[in-house]
Amino acid sequence: MNELLFLTFALVTGILLGVIFFGGLWWTVRKGILSKHPALWFFGSILLRLGIVLPGFYFILGNSWQSLLMGLLGFIIARLIVMWLTRVTNQPEQLMPEAGHAP
Repeated sequence: MNELLFLTFALVTGILLGVIFFGGLWWTVRKGILSKHPALWFFGSILLRLGIVLPGFYFILGNSWQSLLMGLLGFIIARLIVMWLTRVTNQPEQLMPEAGHAP
């Protein structure tokens, strides 16, 4: 019973880490595209996201291969959830406003 509880904790932790990583990626793309300095947004975002996710996998989920596997499964589930929640409709004007002049 204790093992099942620990594996459930690993799955939930993997989902949480995945939501942080992929949700942060979605947020960065939305903000970075319209920014004057997109490279700073993307570079800072990857450092922050990896700075949260990698220690989470190492310290929280790195006790056994079973918990690491459940955490990875949760991470993949979170990717699917974030992709489903942030799907783009067929309206491109929603993403970026059209420029009023030629570049």
